[in-house]
Amino acid sequence: QIRRGMQRISEGDVRYQIPTERMKGELYEEAKLLNEIGRGMDRAVEESLKNERMKTELITNVSHDIKTPLTSIINYIELIRREQPKDAKIQEYLEVLDKKSQQLKRLTEDVVEASKASSGAVKLEKKKLNLVEMVCQTNGEFEEKMQLRHLEIFLNLPEQPVYILADGQKTWRILENLFENAWKYSMPNTRVYAEVTADGKEAVFSMKNISEYALNIPAEELMERFKRGDASRNSEGSGLGLSIAESLAKLQGGSLTLVVDGDLFKAILKFPCENV
Repeated sequence: QIRRGMQRISEGDVRYQIPTERMKGELYEEAKLLNEIGRGMDRAVEESLKNERMKTELITNVSHDIKTPLTSIINYIELIRREQPKDAKIQEYLEVLDKKSQQLKRLTEDVVEASKASSGAVKLEKKKLNLVEMVCQTNGEFEEKMQLRHLEIFLNLPEQPVYILADGQKTWRILENLFENAWKYSMPNTRVYAEVTADGKEAVFSMKNISEYALNIPAEELMERFKRGDASRNSEGSGLGLSIAESLAKLQGGSLTLVVDGDLFKAILKFPCENV
């Protein structure tokens, strides 16, 4: 019974209690101690979940409080624009204000999404999706942007559909974040490679590019919140895209891993295949 109890607790069933009614002496004391360990772990898990929920609510509320005056600022910028000020300096200031306010808006939205995704407070509506089709659609959205930075994207996709069971909106966000990461941080005048493969059990989407900046931190750290390849770089990215993508993949039973080899950056997204 003690061995069975240890096995149950080690597998995560921290609420399991070893029956001690017929035990005596040393065995009783050991079983009692294991039950206390289980109860302690259960309390720790509950406390951790409670703290995570409170953090998510706090971030959501603060972000909402920021968003309200920010919306007013964006609206007033648009109203001033409609007045068509003739002073070139004022027009220049308006452009800066517009750019920075939109950047702040995206950041507040990303913070909320990252918090919800990492805590699991996300509703999923899973259905059968064709990963090949989704990659094609995402590529279409970024084709023009890639051209503006002189990036040539090569797609290697199977002719047959590759089905996964996932939430369409969340999976779209994962792919969007990966394409956006390649678009923002690839060295101009280089190639970006995207590929979908499947072996019947697992569907894999991989994307690789040459980084414009030195990747001076380990691959696993790039997945952390607010991390970017070059700590000294000041760009428009929030550093949340890869963290959001990883959390959303994990919530759906998939995984996202990164590989860094010199300036070569590779993202590998995996989902279990959904049989037709």
